[in-house]
Amino acid sequence: MSIKNNRLTNEQYDENFSDIHPPFENKEAALVEANRCLFCYDAPCTKSCPTSINVPKFIKQITTENIKGSALTIFNANIFGGGCSRVCPVEKLCEGSCVYNLLHEAPIPIAKLQRYSTEKAIQDKWKLFERKPSNGKRVAVVGAGPAGLSCAHVLSREGIDVTVFEKESKGGGLMTYGIAAYKVTPAFCQDEVDFITSLGGIEIKYDHELGKQFSLQDLQRDFDAVYLGIGVGLANKLSIPGEELQGVEDAIRFIYDIRTRGYGNVPVGDKVIVIGMGMTAIDAATQAKRLGASEVTMVYRRSEAEKNCTQVELDIAKLDGCKMVWLAAPKEVLGEEGKAKALVCDIMKLGAPDYSGKPSPIPTGETITIEADMIIKATGQRPFEDLVGQNQIEHNRGKIIVRDKVSTTIKGVFAGGDCVNGGKEVVDAVQAGKEGAEAIFSYLGLQ
Repeated sequence: MSIKNNRLTNEQYDENFSDIHPPFENKEAALVEANRCLFCYDAPCTKSCPTSINVPKFIKQITTENIKGSALTIFNANIFGGGCSRVCPVEKLCEGSCVYNLLHEAPIPIAKLQRYSTEKAIQDKWKLFERKPSNGKRVAVVGAGPAGLSCAHVLSREGIDVTVFEKESKGGGLMTYGIAAYKVTPAFCQDEVDFITSLGGIEIKYDHELGKQFSLQDLQRDFDAVYLGIGVGLANKLSIPGEELQGVEDAIRFIYDIRTRGYGNVPVGDKVIVIGMGMTAIDAATQAKRLGASEVTMVYRRSEAEKNCTQVELDIAKLDGCKMVWLAAPKEVLGEEGKAKALVCDIMKLGAPDYSGKPSPIPTGETITIEADMIIKATGQRPFEDLVGQNQIEHNRGKIIVRDKVSTTIKGVFAGGDCVNGGKEVVDAVQAGKEGAEAIFSYLGLQ
């Protein structure tokens, strides 16, 4: 066993990482599905969308071939509507709420229809919004992810000049760096960022990290208000013996490397273990398999009923040939010559609910050992506790404390997205950015 790159040919990589949810082949196929919509009054699909996209309206616009109007309806509610059509867990949101489910029929493919409208708008660079003249107000946004750019777009539309500070060399945040490549490509992410900023009035300063190139105090001095959309990104540690061995990686770094270095340049083990059962864990496991790992085993300390990923995501991993080991918690990484060779897991049983509301996993005293040359940790991320503390931002274990959803305890400083909620979906971050913009309007006396 060994960890190496270039396990597959370029043709195999292209096939393995091709679009997992391809778009409609033609207009007629889209119209057939759009015309199935019942255009419900008080539509449950709209109510289940965190950004409240008027789903019946944008689908009705598709049926009348008003694609530009359909795209505008979507982007008015969610400027990341293109990306969300690819990565949203729609099975637990809009499509999961479709009334067709009650009839035991396939729900309307809302995400696919949303992609149909937004993809053309982004590709053809449609100018759907007109920016009001500059009003002299200046706002700093930290983070060019979904929360930050959503906030920036809403602010700029009203004539506020926005400067976005981003620590990476590209915008998009989690969309660009943290999601499986077969769901959304880096090229699309760049097109989406360009589409958002084409409005004007938004300047992005890349390679500018809070706490390094600038401080919060700098922004407070130079801008009328500040919005923090810094997300989370520090991988949780296992705190077990052997964690430091070569071959033990964190899922965030693994996915980041796939997104930035190219498939053939990312080393992967022959036998890979992924610890965790959330969406990031699924993305790590499926991509390890698609990079050429012969075996991928997912280990989770609770039962399948308590998994954090959706059933759709789990099915993707199963179809890719990933194995699941339930009720097993990592205890020790065994090594040889400084390299990981196996993972020892405690066999667990479920007890009374813990702080999370889920049954607590309790060791039974039995263990199993799983052979592996690469172990990927996907047990969640923790907020940037040191960073927010250094900038005198009140927080709870790194999660920024806010009032009225977005107002920090520092006057004129607002926050939203994962840095506040600890990590949710992209669409939740987009909504947080909108709410941040509304709070800033009120603070600046523009409402």
